[in-house]
Amino acid sequence: MKTAILGGGLSGLTLARLLYEKGTDLVIVEAEPEYGGLCRSRVSDGFTFDTGGSHIIFSRDTEVLNFMRQMIRGNEQENIRNTKIFYKGRYVKYPFENGLGDLPTEDRFLCISEFIKTLVAVEKGELEPPETFRDWIYYTFGKGIAECYMVPYNEKIWKYPTDSMSLHWVDGRIPRPPVDDVIKSAIGIATEGYTHQSVFSYPLKGGIEALVKAIARPVEPFIKTHFRIRSLRKEGARWLISDGREKIMADRVISTIPVQHLIAALPDVPPEVKKACNNLTYNSLICVNIGVRGDVPDYSWLYVPDHELGKTNRISFPSQYSRRVAPEGCSSILAEITYRPGDPVASMSDRGIITEVTGMLATMGIITPDKVVFSSVVRQPFAYVVYDKKYQENIAIVRDYCTGLGIPLVGRFAQFEYLNMDGCIRSVLDFMRSYPA
Repeated sequence: MKTAILGGGLSGLTLARLLYEKGTDLVIVEAEPEYGGLCRSRVSDGFTFDTGGSHIIFSRDTEVLNFMRQMIRGNEQENIRNTKIFYKGRYVKYPFENGLGDLPTEDRFLCISEFIKTLVAVEKGELEPPETFRDWIYYTFGKGIAECYMVPYNEKIWKYPTDSMSLHWVDGRIPRPPVDDVIKSAIGIATEGYTHQSVFSYPLKGGIEALVKAIARPVEPFIKTHFRIRSLRKEGARWLISDGREKIMADRVISTIPVQHLIAALPDVPPEVKKACNNLTYNSLICVNIGVRGDVPDYSWLYVPDHELGKTNRISFPSQYSRRVAPEGCSSILAEITYRPGDPVASMSDRGIITEVTGMLATMGIITPDKVVFSSVVRQPFAYVVYDKKYQENIAIVRDYCTGLGIPLVGRFAQFEYLNMDGCIRSVLDFMRSYPA
């Protein structure tokens, strides 16, 4: 009995490995020339950059964390997080609520005062329960933290009004800050937030792709690249999968590809399912890779909420993650810009984007343009799931339809969930517990 896995990204390859270890006859089909999905890396002029944005290895899920670290054992650099938020020309400790002591005096007072007022109002039952993501931000952090950082940053990365976003996804992803930590940070006592990522790992060589290559090693012979699925239909009890040139027959199909691509390949999809799928909202991503002579600041990554500085929302420093991803005497920077179809940045040239980013980095005091020795731009059409108010209704229609056809959905864009790497692997582990060998 042959099982076809659609998609050779992190989820598809992890799934393939675990099924292979159970003795399953497999084929993995991948549209791109190389497998890896959002976890690919590219080497140019001695610099290694991840093509799907900055990735690090961390997790609250010890089973998943152990799996990832086992995969890169012997090829791992462990790092202590040093992350900042660039706010009004200052480098403020991350998370923002743990860095209030770094703020200008008036902003610090506003943030702690509104945090406490909101906390008291919630305890007294004077505030209505939140209904949108923006409501939740104000309800959880108060007006000061909301307006200084949380709302501007989130609207910059999501490219979507926070008052038009659902809040169902927030708990667990954005931790509620301990009250004592917020007060301590405001008066200058050091505290740490998001402690599950305060120590993280990264492959010493090969970028994050080293992780997926290690996972894929036993199943590489079964991966068929350059196979972009054009049609998927049942022929009797079996599935016929075609890219328009070649056909593959399989007894079972599991999809890890974007659900939009899956629905487009299926015949006779009801109009209401097509409509629900088309209404699922997501962002694309531009990665701007910069190689420089000399050192860069000793930061892991930076958040950039200020819209006036440019389109970049996050900057990471891969050469701080691993000493092997930049040539000797050089360092590397990766800037991320999210966008939606029709956004001005979508039609900007690579050179125009690089010029904007290097100008921003110079304004922030991170580099001077004369130090740049390498630059490139990589675009990813699928990057972030956006949870708009209709998300739950639309995804339920799509999932129910695929389940009815007997096509399980596993992974970030197949399930259409905002999953980090550990979440993708967890989705595979959970699926395997219920999937017959």
